[in-house]
Amino acid sequence: MAVSRASHTHTWILFFISYLLVGGSYGASPFRDRNLLANGLGSTPPIGWNSWNHFQCDIKETLIRETADAMVSSGLAAVGYQFINLDDCWGELDRDSQGNLVPKITTFPSGIKNLSDYVHSKGLKLGIYSDAGTQTCSKKMPGSLGHEEQDAKTFSSWGVDYLKYDNCFDTGTSPKERYPVMSKALLNSGRSIFFSMCEWGREDPATWAASIGNSWRTTGDIEDNWNSMTSIADQNDKWASYAGPGGWNDPDMLEVGNGGMTTEEYRSHFSIWALAKAPLLIGCDVRSMDKTTLELLSNKEVIEVNQDKLGVQGKKVKKEGDLEVWSGPLTNKRIAMVLWNRGSSQSNITANWSDIGLESSTVVDARDVWKHSTQSSIQGQLSAQLDSHACKMYILTPR
Repeated sequence: MAVSRASHTHTWILFFISYLLVGGSYGASPFRDRNLLANGLGSTPPIGWNSWNHFQCDIKETLIRETADAMVSSGLAAVGYQFINLDDCWGELDRDSQGNLVPKITTFPSGIKNLSDYVHSKGLKLGIYSDAGTQTCSKKMPGSLGHEEQDAKTFSSWGVDYLKYDNCFDTGTSPKERYPVMSKALLNSGRSIFFSMCEWGREDPATWAASIGNSWRTTGDIEDNWNSMTSIADQNDKWASYAGPGGWNDPDMLEVGNGGMTTEEYRSHFSIWALAKAPLLIGCDVRSMDKTTLELLSNKEVIEVNQDKLGVQGKKVKKEGDLEVWSGPLTNKRIAMVLWNRGSSQSNITANWSDIGLESSTVVDARDVWKHSTQSSIQGQLSAQLDSHACKMYILTPR
């Protein structure tokens, strides 16, 4: 979604007035007074792994244990990835005689509590999946509709730290009616559980979900291809002003490493998700990822942009054909910026300081976070020659 120069300038003026009024402090955000979910979670976007994109329903407890092991041994845990999230298909088709959810005996014979203990022993957190309907999307498990209090207490007793809550088989009622019930149940469960709402952006949850969930899907499901990824990036960008600490826009999980895009396309995918303060949930098999995938996912400088305490979602600020500039403020008056060539041929992209909210006389040091190199004393604009579908990502520090 292209942003007009006038509206963009107005947005940045409002932001920097807010920023300066509170002294540029770490907690500064024009969204800090939103009515937030009262669980105190999600001060930065969640970062971890989810089973669905690569494995779909083919999950079992040995896979989850091995994934937790690989998150630690690969170094991903050390750079911040902490959630190991089960998606659909972890449970039996039917509840037990007391109405409780039951882990699937053939694939999770040791139970979820045992698995949670193992994941926690690695210094990681366990996430689980349910649905705000009568069944989950796979039709292989019961949903939580009508069982919210019971299921929330079950998840709490198992040591679950994160709930992804889907939107299939909803009986025709609005998510605005169904999601608050689980939100309240989680708050009453006796455990702090991150609430990830997945109603696919159907009723513009960015406008109402901050008091209900810690994140909310703004789009349909991502696919492992360029057209899907770029379309979702644009859809999510529309809601940038609604995100902030405690509640994040969610354009769905990462596809990096699953094989459907080139290295440069995955670099762009990861860069835009990081800048947009999206949850960074790895969707590939971390047990067997190649060196290039690991290097992309473990770039600490990119992750730090995503996890910046200011918590303002970066957005598209300039579009000229297929050439785009995305930008957002960081703590200590820095700015994160992505130059992105979405076209089919090599092109030069220029970001003028006026595009990103800086005075033309401002002198900055520009840190290229993919090359891990710094250009000093740049004034007025920054340009880069980019191959098709490639990007450059910078952190600009005013001198």
